[in-house]
Parts: sequence; structure tokens; C-alpha cells
Amino acid sequence: MSTTKAPVARREGFSTRRVFIFAAIGSAVGLGNIWRFPYVAYEGGGGAFVIPYLVALLLAGIPMLYLDYSIGHKFRGSAPLSLRRLHRGAEWLGWWQTLICIVIAIYYAAILAWAVKYTILSFNKGWGDDPEAYLFGTYLQAAETPGPTLDFVPGILLTMIIMWAIIIGVLALGVQTGIGRLALIFIPILVVAFLALVVFALTLDGAGQGLNAFFTPDWAALGDTGVWISAVGQIFFSLSVGFGIMITYASYVSRRTDMTGSGAVVAFSNSGFELLAGIGVFAALGFMAQAAGSSVSEVVSSGIGLAFVAFPAIINEAPAGALLGVLFYGSLVLAGLTSMISIVEVVIGAVRDKIGISRRAATFVVGVPMAALSTVMFSTTGGLYLLDTMDAFVNSFGIVVVAAVMMLAIAFVFRKLPVLREHMDRIGSIKLKGWWPVLIAVVVPVLLVVIVWQELQAKIAEPYGGYPAELLNVFGWGMAIALPIIAIVLSLVPWRGDVDLENAPEEAAELVDGGEKA
Repeated sequence: MSTTKAPVARREGFSTRRVFIFAAIGSAVGLGNIWRFPYVAYEGGGGAFVIPYLVALLLAGIPMLYLDYSIGHKFRGSAPLSLRRLHRGAEWLGWWQTLICIVIAIYYAAILAWAVKYTILSFNKGWGDDPEAYLFGTYLQAAETPGPTLDFVPGILLTMIIMWAIIIGVLALGVQTGIGRLALIFIPILVVAFLALVVFALTLDGAGQGLNAFFTPDWAALGDTGVWISAVGQIFFSLSVGFGIMITYASYVSRRTDMTGSGAVVAFSNSGFELLAGIGVFAALGFMAQAAGSSVSEVVSSGIGLAFVAFPAIINEAPAGALLGVLFYGSLVLAGLTSMISIVEVVIGAVRDKIGISRRAATFVVGVPMAALSTVMFSTTGGLYLLDTMDAFVNSFGIVVVAAVMMLAIAFVFRKLPVLREHMDRIGSIKLKGWWPVLIAVVVPVLLVVIVWQELQAKIAEPYGGYPAELLNVFGWGMAIALPIIAIVLSLVPWRGDVDLENAPEEAAELVDGGEKA
């Protein structure tokens, strides 16, 4: 393995701190903010959930964000290269994170395609009077037996191809011209669209009933440790930490950037959007409950059930429902697309650093095979089951585990926390000295291990989703176990000759716009 210190090619970068913050917010604000947080908050005690949520944000979410920032900003590379520069034995952790991004990206594209389709359907309520039957029968054509199939659904296949073409096109333009400009345009549009949705939802009959259900505090829930763990999980998954995105993005930022101040802006913006989503979703659910003559607890749901079954039902009954539908599904598309871009960029950055090809070449080398695999697996009648299984296992036994392992390894094996803390404190407006190392070395890893242990017990006790063992063993357990093994193998592949594996490039040798120039 080479340790040559020859000059390296100039590195791409965001032109300003503002562009970086918008891109980071675009990555953090995704589908989970809209369809997961409202349900988690409701189940976690409603208004009382604010307390564990804020505690989790301050003691776990922001510290984890700072850890990713410190690694990428100091060592100036993709996740594998940054961690390789941190310590020779840490590179495989970066490849583990990169492989997790590949898994997430290939199924995330399918959900984006569904959201695009439902945006169009909103104009004439094309799902009909029975949204659940339309989703699983007419649209997804879900197979009767859970498992992979080769029966393609043309409507999903075409939309997924279009989405991948857009994603590859944006990423081929580079960090500033593609990712940065997309975020600068889409994030303001997303905020305006969702604000309009919230205002609209608040005018619906029954909105007050929904908000009352969402905000009424159940103080007894604070005595349930599961609620606190749930808050940590929500913060963890919504901030895009632990799977290489923020390491990669931080490497595109000038060394003179205040990373701790920027991280606080990103974290609180993400949480603000989640609160906004909770208000909008529960106002709409209150309308649905009143129209059905039931309570909010009987209509509340999350994930696919909320987005593609409950909301079409709400749109069917609401005045000007088409407008509500366009705003809701349009927001899903915008939030999902900016997150998807950041996920694929992790893979592109890793491949570029490893073998030294241009931005456009790397985009096609990475994007085309991922698009092919994605459409083959998830545009079929078995795609829903693969998506559900892979999502459940890669989140629980991929992202959470690699994050915990990375924190413990950096703190106790490589002993690099003081170096990272010193780097962040040099120009950061929020100083990490004292409190941050304790949280990263002890508190956060313990919380993540508890989450993994709970998930492990639940999935061993009962087959996930009631799915057959062969499906879970291959696309669930098998996938989760294979990722770190493949990561170790990738870490043994030699780097291109002109990469300095010991030292990050100096300021003068980095940060240009993307495309073929980099």
C-alpha cells in the first residue's frame, strides 16, 4: 500500500459556508422528517416528547454530527480516505459506511419514484376511493408471497429510470454546480411548500383535534426508557450521521469554516422542520378522524402507510384536496431527492479517491450500476418486500452498529478524540473541550448499543414482518453481516499512487468547482 506524498489533484468544494449549510440541511431533511417523526412523537408522549427529544438532540445528535464533521474537515477525503488518514486500521469503517449508502440508495430511489407518481395522481385523485387497494394492488402489484420476483411493473420501472437519470445528471455537474445549486434552489422551495401545506391543513375541520392529540403531554411516558431510546433513534436517523454523508460533505468545506456553529444551524433547522411536519401531518389526521367519526389514535400511522394510504384518503375528503396532495407529495419528492443526492455522493467520493478518476467518470461508474440494480430489484412485484426488509435491517444493524463501533474505536483504540476536538475548537464558535469527548466515548455509544440490543431481541423473537426465513436470511441478516466483511476486503485494495495516505492536502491545493476540472 502506497504512502507516496506527491501533490494531489485539487479537491472539489462548496463555494461558501451558506452553500454547505443548505446542502447539509438538504441531506438531513428527508422522508423520515415528514412521515416518521410525527408518529414517533405521538407514541412517545405527545407534547412531553419534546423533553427527551431535546435532550437527545443536545447530548447525542449534535455530538455525533460534530464527530463526522471533525473527521471529514480535518482529513479532507471521502469516508474511507478520511478514516484511513485518521488511522490505518480505520479505513474499513469508511467502506462499511459507503456500502450502507449503496444499500439505502438503491431502495430509496423506489420511494422517490412512488412520490413522483402520487404527485401526478393528486391532480385527479387517481388512486380512487380505496387508496390501500390501489397502492398494493393496482400500483405496486405486490406479489402474494413475499420475496424477490422478476415480474416488472412498467409504471414503476419507467419512473425509477427517470429518477436515476436526474440523480446521475445532478451529481455529474459536481459539488458546487450540482449538489450546491440544487440545495440552494430546492430547500427554500421545500420550506415554502411545506409551510403552505401546514397553513392549508390548519384550516381543515378537525385540525384542532389532531393538534390536541399531537401536543397533549403524557408525562407518564417520560418514565418509560423506551421513549428516551426512541428519541435518540429519531435524532440519529434524521441527522444523516453515522454513514459517511457528513464526513464527505465536511471535506468539501474550507478549512476556515466554523464547523461547530454550522452544525448547530443544521441540527436545529432539521428539528424545526420535524416540528413543522408534525403540525401539518396531525392537523390533516385530525380532519380525517373527524370525517370518519373516529379518534386520531385510530387513524394515525407512519411511513408508507401514512404517505400512500392515509394521505390519499385525506385528500379524497378535503376541500381543494388536489392542492393538498401536490404540496404533500411535492415536499416528499424535494426532501427525498436532496437526501438521495447526498447518499450517492458518499459512494462517488469514495470511488474517486480510491482509483483517481474524474467526477463525471466516477458518477457514471457508480451511478449506472446502482441504477440498474435498483430498478431490477425494486420495480418488480416483489420490490415492496425487499425494500421493507433491507430498510429495517440496514438501519438497525448497519448504521447504528457502524456508528457505535467507530466511536468506540476512535476513542479507545486509535485514541484520536483529542486531535479531533482540538481541530474543531481551533476555529469553531462552540468549543468542545471537556463535554464532547465524554459524550462520544461513553454516553452515545452506550445509547446506540441499547438500541441495537433492543432491535436484536425483537427481530430474533419474531420474524420481521412475518416474512419467510429465506427472505430475511438473504436480504436482512445476510446483507447486514456481509457489509462489514466486504468492507474489510475493499480496505485491502491498494490506493492510487498519488494519494497521500498520511497527510491531508493543504488549503491552497483544494476546493474547486466540480465537473471535469476536479
